[in-house]
Amino acid sequence: MTVWQETASRDLMSLGGRLALLTRGEGSWVWDDEGNRYLDFLGGIAVNCLGHAHPVFIDAVTEQAKTLAHVSNYFATQPQLDLAARLKRLAGTGDSGRVYLANSGTEANETAIKLARLHGAKTGRTTILVVEGAFHGRTMGALSLTPKAAYRDPFEPVLPGVRVVERDVDALDAAFDESVAAIIVEPIQGEAGVVELPEGFLARARRLATENDALLILDEVQTGSGRTGEWFAFQRAGIVPDAVTLAKSIGAGFPLGALVTFGAASELFYPGTHNSTFGGNPLASAVANAVLEYIEDNDVLAHVRAQGQRLRDAVVGLPLVSGTRGAGLLIGITLARPVAAAVREAAHARGLIVNAPTDDVIRIAPAYTIGDEEVSAFASLFEQALVEVDAATASEYEDSETGKVSA
Repeated sequence: MTVWQETASRDLMSLGGRLALLTRGEGSWVWDDEGNRYLDFLGGIAVNCLGHAHPVFIDAVTEQAKTLAHVSNYFATQPQLDLAARLKRLAGTGDSGRVYLANSGTEANETAIKLARLHGAKTGRTTILVVEGAFHGRTMGALSLTPKAAYRDPFEPVLPGVRVVERDVDALDAAFDESVAAIIVEPIQGEAGVVELPEGFLARARRLATENDALLILDEVQTGSGRTGEWFAFQRAGIVPDAVTLAKSIGAGFPLGALVTFGAASELFYPGTHNSTFGGNPLASAVANAVLEYIEDNDVLAHVRAQGQRLRDAVVGLPLVSGTRGAGLLIGITLARPVAAAVREAAHARGLIVNAPTDDVIRIAPAYTIGDEEVSAFASLFEQALVEVDAATASEYEDSETGKVSA
């Protein structure tokens, strides 16, 4: 065990393994304390949309820190007002939209839960629908929306009134009744393995929510701020939600979350129902404004779509790869065997950072700014990792041609 590992074990909560002690980053690359270089294709779990140490990020932090960093929610600041107006415009809320600024995705989703409760209080409805495989955060309210037993069981009882719906249009139809106040759904389920919803699911959810006087709330913590090649994934589906939550890429590494509301949902909160000491602070808001402006002014979303397709094409035919899913630069690479953890470790040993949200999926979420050189480097390193794991595990799994088990 190294010195830093001993220190981490002694001083930090035991909440998960740490693969290396990273010391600096530049673009899509990071370095550890021993000088080893890694190609970062996880991007802080879909956060570092401009990569590491991007000049736009550095300049925004530096310039805003010279004036105001924090003033509390008793005051407004220009960066906060500018960001709210920008998010309304990008989301297409019109004049009726409103924005609440938080510090993280789980906080944005906590706010969305309160929004659902306020809406339901008007008619006595208390049920919130969520979709199987969902992940909405780890605070107690957001955890209540996350069906995965491994996350929930240690903390039962969680928030009551949450009902899980199968990832199926017919099941969605059956789930709506007079008790439903809202449905909260991810357009693409990142933690479930970059799982896409069935065709027409979001459109049906929109119709059912409208017909049953319920809110459609979209969790775009991973998919928002351009990750899928559009500003919001709901824009790909051609629907308009009542609210959408954001975080991760919106701050390009600076902690920030948001809830954006549409239409009548914008009138539900009133003074005293919610707030945050740090939420919408001028430093975070200034960074988000600079990041979103850069993406918009430089047509970065078109680049996200193009590079996402190049990455999909690059893994076709590689050992163990059975397919890809997702959109833009949120990509799940499905494997023919449940060896994703081994692939992740083999990739890390070669200087490539990816992650394994499930046993048979590798998730990548690189910077929006990756070039062809980074795509080629990824393909080479990833292929090497796949070849190693394929050879090491071949005898343990069924031969797809003979149907025999050789373990």
